Amino acid sequence: MENTIAKKVASLLLEINAIKIRPNDPFTWASGWKSPIYCDNRLSLSHPHARTYIKHALSSKIQEQFADVDAIVGVATAGIPQGALIADALGIPFAYVRSKPKGHGMTNMIEGELKAGAKVVVIEDLISTGGSSLKAADALKEAGIEVLGMAAIFTYGFDLSVNNFKEAGIPLVTLSNYDAMLELALEQDYIQSSDVESLKSWRVNPSEWNQ
Repeated sequence: MENTIAKKVASLLLEINAIKIRPNDPFTWASGWKSPIYCDNRLSLSHPHARTYIKHALSSKIQEQFADVDAIVGVATAGIPQGALIADALGIPFAYVRSKPKGHGMTNMIEGELKAGAKVVVIEDLISTGGSSLKAADALKEAGIEVLGMAAIFTYGFDLSVNNFKEAGIPLVTLSNYDAMLELALEQDYIQSSDVESLKSWRVNPSEWNQ
């Protein structure tokens, strides 16, 4: 069942061009890493069939994994609309966390009303290293909020992110992942079999790939 959902979500993301794969013409990330893949899950919001499937799939996963959740919290900015959709589907409160405190007014980092001790699930659209996601979780903990876990649409599955979440003690659940996407992309001819080795090596060592 897990692999079925993972490949279905990967199929949707490839179909709407949210995932672009260019092993021979790589993208450059803000970190300077060269990458054969670019994933922009915000595009799913513009496609009702993809948006609705993702909303229901993430809502179901949260109910299964974190049954006592009190509220959903999105990580600015891409996690905000996804989180709001899920909170609405589950009929529970929603808030979001800024990347840094607001520069004026109440100077809030957390926007919305969360009661002290509330049990929340944090929503991201994409997990790469996990750094910004875990920073948001830290802000919630400092405010007296209990972070049950994090949920996201897609993860690259880097060892760095796996270790970061493990060290933070925060469970991470995702709908799809890099390995499932590669398998599906090969089946549907988005990539060639000759591309697979290079694409797999990127996930293992992204900082030095294509050097």
